[in-house]
Amino acid sequence: MSRADNQGKGSRKSPAKPAGKTPAQAGGSKLLLNAAQISQLLAADLLNPFACLGLQRNTRSTVINTFLPGATAAWVSNLAGEVLVPMICLDPAGVFAAKLDGAAVAAGYRLKVSYAGDIVWCDDPYRFPSLLADADIWLFAEGRHEHVWQFLGAQEAVCQGVRGVQFAVWAPNARRVAVLGDFNHYDNRTHVLRCHPGCGIWEMFVPGPGGGAGYYFEVTTNSGQRLQKADPCARAMRGFADVVAEVCVSHYAWQDDAWLQRRAAANSESAPMSVYELHAGSWRRDASGQSLDYVTLAATLLDYVVDMGFTHIEFLPLTEHPFTGSWGYQPVGLYAPTCRFGSPDQLRALIDAAHGRDIGVILDWVPAHFPNDPHGLVGFDGTALYEHADPRKGAHPDWGTLIYNYGRAEVLNYLVSSAVYWVREFHIDGLRVDAVASMLYLDYSRKAGEWLPNVHGGRENLEAISFLQRVNAALKTHCPGVLTIAEESTAWPGVTKPVASSGLGFDYKWNMGWMHDTLSYLARDPVHRQHHHGEITFSMMYAYSEQFVLSLSHDEVVHGKRSLLHKMPGDAWRQFANLRLLLALMWTHPGKKLLFMGCEFGAQKEWDHDGALDWALLAAPAHQGVQRLVRDLNRVYRNYPALHQADHNPSGFEWRDMHNAAESVLAYQRLAEGAANVLVCVNLTPMVRYDYVVILREAGSYREIINSDSEYYGGSNVGNSGSLQTVAVNGEHRLQLALPPLGVLLLERQG
Repeated sequence: MSRADNQGKGSRKSPAKPAGKTPAQAGGSKLLLNAAQISQLLAADLLNPFACLGLQRNTRSTVINTFLPGATAAWVSNLAGEVLVPMICLDPAGVFAAKLDGAAVAAGYRLKVSYAGDIVWCDDPYRFPSLLADADIWLFAEGRHEHVWQFLGAQEAVCQGVRGVQFAVWAPNARRVAVLGDFNHYDNRTHVLRCHPGCGIWEMFVPGPGGGAGYYFEVTTNSGQRLQKADPCARAMRGFADVVAEVCVSHYAWQDDAWLQRRAAANSESAPMSVYELHAGSWRRDASGQSLDYVTLAATLLDYVVDMGFTHIEFLPLTEHPFTGSWGYQPVGLYAPTCRFGSPDQLRALIDAAHGRDIGVILDWVPAHFPNDPHGLVGFDGTALYEHADPRKGAHPDWGTLIYNYGRAEVLNYLVSSAVYWVREFHIDGLRVDAVASMLYLDYSRKAGEWLPNVHGGRENLEAISFLQRVNAALKTHCPGVLTIAEESTAWPGVTKPVASSGLGFDYKWNMGWMHDTLSYLARDPVHRQHHHGEITFSMMYAYSEQFVLSLSHDEVVHGKRSLLHKMPGDAWRQFANLRLLLALMWTHPGKKLLFMGCEFGAQKEWDHDGALDWALLAAPAHQGVQRLVRDLNRVYRNYPALHQADHNPSGFEWRDMHNAAESVLAYQRLAEGAANVLVCVNLTPMVRYDYVVILREAGSYREIINSDSEYYGGSNVGNSGSLQTVAVNGEHRLQLALPPLGVLLLERQG
């Protein structure tokens, strides 16, 4: 049955009037619904039902007016259930009224209702007061409310001893707002919200429904158009492309106190951070080809991540999104986990289980844009409410999406609260903010004349800058120890500087420059690499300008870019050797690490969100070798402080051979105070360098701890067995070793 068919559901037959006085005899006629009000009520066009429905009184009379579609009779009782008076039928569609002694219902009243002989007791929704707190209204109007999910949306509540749900939504320019749901057969006439003009919030306490009840808002615009809108603050949705949300009540009992106490240390800049980025829907599929749910992921995914040695997992957006092909980057609401993989509490259990195994969880969060699906935020109350009205500021030309109005106080409430919500309600350990560059620049992907300058005539989006600073400051205040990471692809200064120092306040920024230069260099035939040596060394010129995460993300293996393996030149042997070289370079370069799923075993194909990773490849030794290398790189990375402790301090890195373009060789040391240093030697050609000499500051012996060319990883097994001792020559400490082809050596200084 369609929602349109549901509008009048419950009207079984024309009811007969119950015995009793006529409306004229009832008295209090000025308080009774008049013909015009009844007509408006039945046409779903009564604008202020609280002014005429429920208990109405003046100095002379008390009257109760109510609308009970399909009812044949009704009575008013006190809260003890004692029937006080029968109600008069004002209209056979279910409009009833009664005059009674105001003292008898001073404490409240209930309704006894007959539906063709079936007796139902119910509470009149129009008898309950507003549950909005003055402080919430004030902070919301000021734009300083950072917990809006606690009073907007659908909240289970108890009002005057009655259990129900408080519905509230911001729609300041609407003429009328109703909530339609399972509890009223999706009838748009029965639960019309009251408006608070000062803040633009519409709200109503609805007795009866609880967790799991479906609902949506019908917003009537000033032009009379009726819009079916999903709740912007919905915490669960019934279908990922549906307008219907669910009243979401969590009874989850968290077990991760120990993790939360050590989270700040696990997320600190001196700690190892190796992130496994994944798309939940396509990591694996079950035997029937369906995506794994949160429950199954809690077992299989976490087993895998722990075995591989990653410290964190990062999910592509899990906020509800109508179009699966957007991968979650076009969310319809920022508070509802997608129902594709299970319930919100099942997601909580997955995160809790990760924490129980010392795995941090990062979520991709998208405040940069939202889709124009009609049930979403677009034109929410008939006006550009969440977005800018002018497409030069309010629409993305690249993605066909809309841009939030970061200068509007209520929109800031919505966005900042969403960030805090995910950390507070789901114990998320970090947010990776998508498409930050598109937020910072007013002319992002726009030609001349297609954008509006700021008040100073510049291209910087001052409102978006202020928003990013605000959200980072809020998380530092409310959720210390939680990370924020920016996907920012330009040279914008101070992305990871504190807000107090005029920075954006992020903890980390993806190092897109390193990614681009390194992939560009390794895509070249080795014979030409000597002429582009600067591409592979340039990243150290700016390595400490921000706090970086080195990322080989999903963006690098889609849309015709090929898999990492097939970006590499040469035959299959050289492709695998180059891929292992790339991974070893990343794990030894200053900065935290992020690797997209499938890259850890050399996926052959581009990522396909409609399929699953080709796990069958692991039957091949070459793919096993790549996976073994990543596992060992993670182990060494975590166990050797030199590889992570001073990631963002120049004291943690020292070049030993930077300018050897002729041989395409690099050598550097990673250092940490009070810990063994690690020497890294890189041969970027397929030629073995048997007598390579590197000059070191100190004498000592060195032992291989990783050789990317080991046969264990699928290589040719050129290397250095046992310990190597430096030799003093003309006052220099020289170490002679064999460099494997297209290989990386990690050597531990033993003394």
